[in-house]
Amino acid sequence: MATSTPVRHAWRALIGLLVITAILAGINALGVYVFKESSWTPELALDLQGGTQIVLEAQTSEGADPTTEQMDQAVTIIRQRVDASGVGEADVTTQSGNQIVVQIPGQADEETRNRIEASAQLQLRAVLYTGSPVTSFVGDDGKETPFPTPDPTLQATPTAEPTDGSDQSWITPKLQAEFLAYDCANPTNDPASAPADQPLITCDPDGTSKYILGPVELDGSSIDDATFGLQQQNSQWAVNLRFDEEGTKTFGEISQRLYGADPPLNQFAFVLDGYVLSAPSMNAVILGGDPSITGSFTQESSKVLADQLKYGALPLSFTVESSNSISATLGSQQLQIGLIAGLIGLLLVALYSLIVYRALGFVIIASLIVMGVLTYLTLCILAWRMGFRLSLAGVAGLIVTIGFTADSFIVYFERIRDELRDGKSITSAVEDGWDRAKRTIYISKSINILAAVVLYILADATVKGFAFTLGLTTAIDVLIFILFTHPVMQLLARTRFFGSGHPLSGLDPTALGAVYRGRAQFREPVPVSSTTAAGRRATKSRGEAVRRQTIAERKQAELTGAASDTSKPGTNAKEGDV
Repeated sequence: MATSTPVRHAWRALIGLLVITAILAGINALGVYVFKESSWTPELALDLQGGTQIVLEAQTSEGADPTTEQMDQAVTIIRQRVDASGVGEADVTTQSGNQIVVQIPGQADEETRNRIEASAQLQLRAVLYTGSPVTSFVGDDGKETPFPTPDPTLQATPTAEPTDGSDQSWITPKLQAEFLAYDCANPTNDPASAPADQPLITCDPDGTSKYILGPVELDGSSIDDATFGLQQQNSQWAVNLRFDEEGTKTFGEISQRLYGADPPLNQFAFVLDGYVLSAPSMNAVILGGDPSITGSFTQESSKVLADQLKYGALPLSFTVESSNSISATLGSQQLQIGLIAGLIGLLLVALYSLIVYRALGFVIIASLIVMGVLTYLTLCILAWRMGFRLSLAGVAGLIVTIGFTADSFIVYFERIRDELRDGKSITSAVEDGWDRAKRTIYISKSINILAAVVLYILADATVKGFAFTLGLTTAIDVLIFILFTHPVMQLLARTRFFGSGHPLSGLDPTALGAVYRGRAQFREPVPVSSTTAAGRRATKSRGEAVRRQTIAERKQAELTGAASDTSKPGTNAKEGDV
């Protein structure tokens, strides 16, 4: 006999769920064993595993306290640095008006420390040489050979004293060899800490261009403002700068030197954190202190560059006030309490399910296990690909989801039981109950996800972990409901144990009061003694049926009973009586 359509759909859904689980496990295994960047345990946030705390104190040129805007912009720069290092769930805040506190999960490596502690000053350097970021050459034999490490015996000092920042005397044989061997992806120096009075080898942030730059001739403190906008003459997006009085004079001298020079000596570079933000050419002598940077800008890219120049223009430098490790003792205790609370919640849900739904409770338990596996794998992958770290608030989101998930099963199973009370078969009750329950569950889960999204966007960073895990697990809950819970019920309904309505199955029509034959009509009860087990069940079923009648059904039943009484011998009912 051919397999029925619901059974085929059920097996397809279960196979699809198995494939999804295998794909997630395969992706994480790829990260663990091939890329060596993932693990089989989710990454923990600062409050759960401890980490590193660095306190930076702002220093102004006049010794006055920095403004709130300056500190906020500095926090933005440092947060960008931390994010660029691949650290997730970092916390960057201000305190005492002139300090920035950076908290990083785990132990910060030296590169991350240097990135955070480096000066945020913007520098303007003349371009001495530029080229593609190649680090190898093709020899006479046709093979590609990396440029060798510069010989320490190469000349490192200029043969003649350079007269300005564009003097080619800065390029010594050793500097030229270092430029050829310099790899933008793995730099051998720290551009952010390069001496201001010496040339610099660096790249742009994308690593698409490599430069030799002259000494610093202007810094960001000379820039009063940086804006972006459309130029009226050519409708191109441009970044507009405004220098202070001293910067205007210095930039005017630079523009006189660079204008008309051969490329790349006609270029000057804006350098932030040691990397070239932009290296425009000098197209005119600018003595008014308000140059414009043009190029292939879009509105977004011009705004980004303007913000970077403005942030770098802050007259702030930072000294490291303290740098120490943060203990996660309190976080570990809270995590243990949270896990115990989650375990207790799971046990209570399992116990309630078994008491109320009997064998159906195992379907709920199995669904929660499958959901836990998918959630665990997803958190591992997100930690690898997005730097997501599980905080204590995120653990709370996972625990709350247990209750939301149990709600889905209760709605579904109660719908099935309602269909059984209406006298339907178990297979029909499963399908009709699914059609009625899924709309309710979809609406409920949509509201949960919407609330999680709004909370993630508007809430403080400490609450974002709760919102993220709540939204993630709610989406997985819907997936489990479609690909596991309902297909399993379709298959179980066709087994002898569940299909026959065994008293321990949780789908016993008699125990549920399924004595309906139609609306307001009931099957005649079997005349059995109320002292027997069957009699007690029948009496309980009839009582259950009566309790579930609506007012209209009770009136109809009374009318039907009165009409049947008039047909009995010996009644005094007259014609027309009901």
